[in-house]
Amino acid sequence: MAVIKPFKGLRPPKAIAHKVAALPYDVMSTAEALRMADGNPYSFLHISRPEIDLPADVDMHSIPVYEKGRENLSQFIKEGTLIQDAEDCYYIYRQKMGKVVQTGLVACSSVDDYQSGVVKKHELTRADKEEDRVKHIDYINANDEPVFYTYRRRPSIVAVVESVINETPEYDFKTEDGVSHTLWIVNEKEVIEKLTEEFAEIPSLYVADGHHRSAAASRVRDLRKAANPFHKGNEEYNYFLTVIFPDSELNIMSYNRVIKDLNGYFVEDFLQETGKTFDVTLLNEQPELSNRHNFGMYVNSKWYRLIPKEGSFNRNDPVEALDVSILQKNLLEPVLGISNPRTDQRINFVGGIRGLAELEKLVDSGDYAVAFALFHTTIKELMELADVGEIMPPKSTWFEPKLRSGLFAHLLYD
Repeated sequence: MAVIKPFKGLRPPKAIAHKVAALPYDVMSTAEALRMADGNPYSFLHISRPEIDLPADVDMHSIPVYEKGRENLSQFIKEGTLIQDAEDCYYIYRQKMGKVVQTGLVACSSVDDYQSGVVKKHELTRADKEEDRVKHIDYINANDEPVFYTYRRRPSIVAVVESVINETPEYDFKTEDGVSHTLWIVNEKEVIEKLTEEFAEIPSLYVADGHHRSAAASRVRDLRKAANPFHKGNEEYNYFLTVIFPDSELNIMSYNRVIKDLNGYFVEDFLQETGKTFDVTLLNEQPELSNRHNFGMYVNSKWYRLIPKEGSFNRNDPVEALDVSILQKNLLEPVLGISNPRTDQRINFVGGIRGLAELEKLVDSGDYAVAFALFHTTIKELMELADVGEIMPPKSTWFEPKLRSGLFAHLLYD
């Protein structure tokens, strides 16, 4: 059963919360982070992407970068940009993006649950990205960005959350992308106990987004446990920062692919090879991807619809029947030579929030030769696969809206 606990959140004063809030570290490049933080000394990107405060030629995975993150966090605390609550609290975080509304519980989740399988995963991690997060968390001595969790909706939990959001929020603002962010503090003892007890009845939590942060938190705990001869198991490093949403509220978008070259093929030959496993149709406009097993492909300034031929994949296999798997097995690997999308430098991934125009832009620029637009994976598929211990191909899901960083952080010491 799931173990969660309240914590003394490190967060900004109400007046500057909108200035501190920033997109997660992994949805932008260093150049984009520089532009976002330009002229804003309060931006949390100074902590989550500290290389922006160092010379342009610095290796973003070098020790000076992690040290700069620690220095910046210390400075934020010293100046009062971030202030730690005096008592353990839960927090309720609601986001609105158009018609999408998702309301989650901000809590510390157990590393033991992550390691034992109470927390279920659906993706593998990349060693380099995991190592980066281990160093970042260890150096700054905090979980500065939350992991995005989900669970099968439980009406009794939703009822408690709804009782809280009828009260006056601590933060309520809208970011430049039109997403509204509202935060409530849960500091009443009875409500805290009720939420803790309710989650103790939940058999499984699921990592929706943040596999590398989860794995890194687990490794940091093991490092600190090994270094602490008086380890008891209740130290703050045994828990990590999460926001836990009911599955019924999540919004998954497609996670599209762009490839740098055609693996030596001319366009005509490439189309012919593609036609061996897909029905290929030239389109006069951008494709509408309204159902599974329906792909868009942009190459040589033209859009095509791809529909996998019958028998080209196993409809009864939950992994092979995923659109990301069909594309990988039938085209990316055999035709374009992308055998391991987790490590191959010729492939990149584009979140669906950027739209099909972004795929056109990347290919038309000459930086990429072909783009693929996919129908999104569903939350039902994600949870069912995780339940049976299956792993999705990398970059199978893109969740929107993204959790804003900086509204709450978890220090790894009392």
